[in-house]
Amino acid sequence: MSSSPYDDDSKTLKYSRSRSPAVVVFSVFKSKVLYFVVLFLIGIAFIGAQMLAFTSSAYTPDFSKLSNVQFFDLAHYDGSANGWQYEERVLFCVPLRDAAAHLPMFFGHMKNLTYPHNLIDLAFLVSDSSDDTMGALKKHLKEIQNDPDTTKRFGEIEIFEKDFGQVIGQGFSDRHGFAAQGPRRKLMARARNWLWTVAIKPYHSHVYWRDADVETVPPTILEDLMHHDKDVIVPNVWRPLPDWLGNQQPYDLNSWQESDGGLQLADTLDEDACIVEGYVEYQTWRPHLAYLRDPYGDPEVEMELDGIGGVSILTKAKVFRTGGHFPAFSFEKHAETEAFGKLSKRMGYSVIGLPHYVIWHIYEPSSDDLKHMEWMALEEIRQKEEAKIKKVYDKVWNKAFEDVQEHWNLEKSKFLKNTDMSNLRHIQVDWSGVDDWNLDDKQQNKKLADFNP
Repeated sequence: MSSSPYDDDSKTLKYSRSRSPAVVVFSVFKSKVLYFVVLFLIGIAFIGAQMLAFTSSAYTPDFSKLSNVQFFDLAHYDGSANGWQYEERVLFCVPLRDAAAHLPMFFGHMKNLTYPHNLIDLAFLVSDSSDDTMGALKKHLKEIQNDPDTTKRFGEIEIFEKDFGQVIGQGFSDRHGFAAQGPRRKLMARARNWLWTVAIKPYHSHVYWRDADVETVPPTILEDLMHHDKDVIVPNVWRPLPDWLGNQQPYDLNSWQESDGGLQLADTLDEDACIVEGYVEYQTWRPHLAYLRDPYGDPEVEMELDGIGGVSILTKAKVFRTGGHFPAFSFEKHAETEAFGKLSKRMGYSVIGLPHYVIWHIYEPSSDDLKHMEWMALEEIRQKEEAKIKKVYDKVWNKAFEDVQEHWNLEKSKFLKNTDMSNLRHIQVDWSGVDDWNLDDKQQNKKLADFNP
């Protein structure tokens, strides 16, 4: 007899003939259920093995047969602490406005960057400029991209030109005047959002924002910020000052921790208002990153922040990919970079500042500084004229008495001897009878008038 499964079933039926029909049906059902259970378990094991294989190795669809198709697994572009070792690309964003005078200094810093230049993609936004910012930018880019040393050349470079109707001047007092802060911050936020949205690519792991008017910055700035492995991180920003103004000063007051005073102030403001730091109109009593600097402190020390400044920001690209942006409206009573810091924290990202790691912004004189410098220049001219006149008078004075000095030295002893009282003899004067009156007899009989003062 054949030993097929069907034969086994027939045996079961044969051996069960003495049983009741219900028992026979149950036995057949039990055998079928066991069979399907085994098949189900085998299927589960097979699927689990396939999932394990998928998780243990990256899944990359094969698009080789489709032209002009690229596949990006964004999990590979989250950004790491040692991005330069894993060839992670950095999108270097630079907003420019009337910046022609600053570009030589800016590209001097760019040439010295130690992060691999081929992994840095540059994105410039030229807007609302009245000088030749665009022409100067093209000139410097052509020069650096034609450098004989190919390691100095950068990756992809994009230049965007778009005006946003910015009517506030570029002078220090114009840009930092209190009345201009709200509208200016919102327009700057629009410009920043416009730049990163058109420039970011799927293969960018980090986004770095830098102002063009930074005077002193370490060549290792990207590595120094990146190795902290934070989602958003900023350095401390100071600026040099003339000696008559104190030599140096905190510059960027937009990096701060929230305070009870700030929250209470926000509750009293209109919905569209924007708090700006460093102005007497808004007393927030917040701890500022700039004021916590110790010149001898550890540059690795970190400080949690709520608001951040925009001079130098390193951000992981995933912050923008997941919805982060620079609010061009009042978000929790802030806008632009300060609101970006608050928004990033609200999204669960880390926002960090380095109080003892400092870069230096250029010195821009305010209107009061310019007036004082004008007074100092006029005072310097006045002192020079006074010194010149004094020199003439000194010469004339010495000349006028030059011919008689020798004669005077000989004659002055004769003139001064009469003032010497030591050799004078004592003269005796007899003053007796000085009060006696020589009156004749007729006059002596007369009485003098009474006089009693």
